[in-house]
Amino acid sequence: MLIIPAEWLGVRNPSKETRAQGIRKRLIDVAGASIGLLILLPAFAFIAIAIKLDSRGSVFYAQERTGLNRRRRRGPGVRMPERRKDDQYGRPFYLYKFRSMVADAERATGPVWASAGDSRVTRVGKFLRRTRLDETPQLWNVLVGDMSLVGPRPERPSFVRLLTTSIPDYPRRCAALPGITGLAQVKSRYDTSVESANRKLQYDLYYLKNGHLMLDLKIMADTVKVMVRGDGAQ
Repeated sequence: MLIIPAEWLGVRNPSKETRAQGIRKRLIDVAGASIGLLILLPAFAFIAIAIKLDSRGSVFYAQERTGLNRRRRRGPGVRMPERRKDDQYGRPFYLYKFRSMVADAERATGPVWASAGDSRVTRVGKFLRRTRLDETPQLWNVLVGDMSLVGPRPERPSFVRLLTTSIPDYPRRCAALPGITGLAQVKSRYDTSVESANRKLQYDLYYLKNGHLMLDLKIMADTVKVMVRGDGAQ
């Protein structure tokens, strides 16, 4: 059974985010993503050159992920449900990353979880993953509204369908915009199995119930520490 770290339990907040809190969170997302992109633009140029010199393939990598479940019940002033298949659980979108693996890494295997010492990861990719710099292009996803700075990490649709068969509560992660970082990311490692995904889900559910501005700021601060230390890289 997963125990939430004691330092997180002292935070109290209503379980449902108010409209004002949602607007404030979005404003912080837009401001943070805009500033981040401007500051990181020179670094992006060096990363792009390093990727091209290190291995064949594109600089960026786009991958379909499951996003926010925007479905609502019918009612006055309420949006109509989205027309999509039930097994998608949330609105699909394309997440952007710096490519850290060899080109066509999953051609022979299909979607697979990350593993320690993965031979498909390039030399530059190892550094990008260790520092989490491969995830920084997702600031663009935040800017256009697909993601938030903080929230449950978006998962690939095939993994969502797989995990839902073993973890019925798994789609509940789609009740909030997915994030570049989250409570599960600073307290746990990459998913490698159904068991590890279930452990991380408990952090995500805790965040959905208790998330607020101060918790977001603490998660972002802890994310910087994780990037500097290179914790949990695969």
